[in-house]
Amino acid sequence: MKPTRRLLTAALGAGSLAILGACASTYYSAMERFGVEKRDILVDRVKLARGEQADAQEVFTSALDEFRALVDVDGGDLERKYDKLNASYKRADGQANDVRARIKSVNDVGRRLFREWETELGEYESASLRAQSQRQLDQTKVEFEDLMSAMNRAAAKMDPVLALYNDQVLFLKHNLNARAIASLETERLEIESRIETLIEEMNESIAEADRFIANMG
Repeated sequence: MKPTRRLLTAALGAGSLAILGACASTYYSAMERFGVEKRDILVDRVKLARGEQADAQEVFTSALDEFRALVDVDGGDLERKYDKLNASYKRADGQANDVRARIKSVNDVGRRLFREWETELGEYESASLRAQSQRQLDQTKVEFEDLMSAMNRAAAKMDPVLALYNDQVLFLKHNLNARAIASLETERLEIESRIETLIEEMNESIAEADRFIANMG
């Protein structure tokens, strides 16, 4: 993609999540008038989704550190510790929403690209070129489905982690005392395990995104 197209795609793409739905067709048509094709938008959105997942890894890792610090506390300012844990949960929850939104935007532009590609197959005069393009379409679809599966598997791991985390935040809020802190220790290993699994899934999803971007390039 040329530098000017890359800048235009990034600038307009930054607000594209808000226009999915009725206005999406208008958006894509406008981008094409500027010379930005759906495949360019798809690659950029995959990169953005990959970045959101990398950010999510950092946020969930930070949240786990906050939780460990809270469990390790022996006395001290429990109210302040609760505030920190609650804030880290909210950051993780917000990041999870960003990841889901990015995955949705990748899926949207990918489906539109394939519909356009399939329609344009009928415009070929050359049967051999049409067949070659069909094979390329089929292969790209397979790679895209692998990418979406990896992203959705990673995203699906977020909800159980957030549910567990929210339980602990609420429990601490309602039982802000030393015994509540001590009882959190029993949940520590499960939360650590789930977050570590989530991070592994996101690593796989990011690697899948890298492969898809390389193949599209």
